Amino acid sequence: MSTDKKLVRANEQLPEKTKDRRTVSPAVDVFENDQEILLVADVPGADKSGIQVLFDRDRLTIEATRTGSATGTLLAGEYGVADYARTFLVPQAIDADGIKAEFDRGVLKVHLPKPAAARPRQIAVQAG
Repeated sequence: MSTDKKLVRANEQLPEKTKDRRTVSPAVDVFENDQEILLVADVPGADKSGIQVLFDRDRLTIEATRTGSATGTLLAGEYGVADYARTFLVPQAIDADGIKAEFDRGVLKVHLPKPAAARPRQIAVQAG
């Protein structure tokens, strides 16, 4: 089965926003370090006012409305008319009050900070 067919099947299972707009899953990279988990999502054609980020218990949901080209009349397009939606299961403790999201030129970054208790810490070794 080709990759295109897999993507179409996945898209068909996502909720439709309206009859003429479909919802697709944005491409996402996930990074982790001692301080946080970082999600970087590509949402081309969206703008800041059309983005929603929701964290509920252990689920992070990102949604973005594609508004079209802000740089002029679209002459050719390969993204199609679609909005973005994707939900992630966050498998560890996150400081929900510290979650931050930033958006710049079609890229959404969501910072999920780890609570202080879950971060590695240096233990001092005492002399005998």
